[in-house]
Amino acid sequence: MPEKQSSVDSPLAFIYKEVDGIRVLLDVYLPPDDVDQQSTQQLIQYRPAVVYFHGGGLTVGNRRSWFPTWLKSRLSVHNIIFISADYRLIPPGTGYDVLADVKDAIAFVAGDLNVQLDRKLADLGSGSRFRIDPMSIGVAGTSAGGFCAYLCAIHAVPKPKVIISLYGMGGDLLTDQYLAPKTQSFLRQREMLDPAQFSHYMHPFGNLQSTSDSPLLYHPQSYHIPGYPANPRMLISRLYLQLGVALDYITGQHEPSLSVALRKAIHTEDPFDEALISDHKIIFPQFNVTSDWPATYLIHGTSDTAVLPQESRNLHSLLLKAGVEVVLEELPGREHSFDYKPGAELENEGSFDNIVQFLYRHLT
Repeated sequence: MPEKQSSVDSPLAFIYKEVDGIRVLLDVYLPPDDVDQQSTQQLIQYRPAVVYFHGGGLTVGNRRSWFPTWLKSRLSVHNIIFISADYRLIPPGTGYDVLADVKDAIAFVAGDLNVQLDRKLADLGSGSRFRIDPMSIGVAGTSAGGFCAYLCAIHAVPKPKVIISLYGMGGDLLTDQYLAPKTQSFLRQREMLDPAQFSHYMHPFGNLQSTSDSPLLYHPQSYHIPGYPANPRMLISRLYLQLGVALDYITGQHEPSLSVALRKAIHTEDPFDEALISDHKIIFPQFNVTSDWPATYLIHGTSDTAVLPQESRNLHSLLLKAGVEVVLEELPGREHSFDYKPGAELENEGSFDNIVQFLYRHLT
């Protein structure tokens, strides 16, 4: 008889799709458990799951970068399964590839994942009674992961029960943050970037390969700028914002440039003509808010210079008008990625607890 396993502490990785010659993965973190393998089948408990999508401007990162330990640990206390998923990155991907991947991730979690969990745990000789309740799935995301979460709210099947977005992008894509060319520092007083140094990531792309996994890399302290990003993908989302062409890369519409057309349209006194984005409406969350959007908790720092707080304010207003249960918590003076700063757990403990209580209420 195998020895009792106290928990599955490390994640269990699964391929949820293969596309563009790559495997797209997600990690499953099962809550601690105390059953042995032979007892598991008699004790199976179907528990809610939260699928998390990482940030990175849609251009960089993977399922283990910017990892929300505060969220995983709190969910485990409630025996809620935490899942962190990769998705294809821009470029050469577009928002349509992101949409396809997040939909497939939710379908996989609600469908084949339990069977694959059975097999993997058996192979490992590990016992865990916890499996996913396919009708009790929530979605969370930070920054670009908020965009992923919003796409799930609109398009995923089954529809998530609840959405959590921390400084999520996509609440209002029709702003100068995305559309206006910048001539001076605009994001955390960081330097302006030279497009010539990023030609590999500028349209047209040549032989740029699809990827869903681009880890964070930094130069050593001996570098002339200690700790400066060593993975160029960590800088290109800022470059696209600097050039005012981010929406060209998100939609894939470069010629003619969608950004140029929208840049003019948002600065007229006339109401915005939705026909300008009609070909891409499905990946603009602000134009897809309906009464069946899931209950949503938005949290945003008021001093965010990467994703402006207006994005969450705009989505909050749209959700209220649609009759959706929504909370907007604004944190005075906080910048982007406030939840990853030293001391963030203590400083944001009340907010983190409120988020998980909101999740728990809608998932159980």
